Amino acid sequence: MMRSEPATLARSPSEIERLKRRLREFAHARSWERLHTAKNLTTAVSAEAGELAAILQWATADQDVGPLLDELEDEIADVLIYLVRLCDVLGVDPLNAAYRKIERNEQRFPARAPASSSVAHR
Repeated sequence: MMRSEPATLARSPSEIERLKRRLREFAHARSWERLHTAKNLTTAVSAEAGELAAILQWATADQDVGPLLDELEDEIADVLIYLVRLCDVLGVDPLNAAYRKIERNEQRFPARAPASSSVAHR
């Protein structure tokens, strides 16, 4: 089955491509390419996602996370950096992958009509 690309994505260099290039250069300058295998980068994504989750592990639904934003931002950056590096190593376009996944999810989980007004007022 051939994968279709969403028409909304431009084929010009994107911010993701610029970030991939910057991370590739960063790794090359440190001779880290041999360490940046798909397995190692996948493990790094998982570890950083765990660190992100740990920040809010015991937060309540109504808790103000404002004081945690700097720490959350750092961990979000770590997850994104490793994920983008993994995409570069694998030759995956993460935006196209995400759009394709959303399209599959739309098929798997069709939108439902809003609940009737009598139920909504209960």
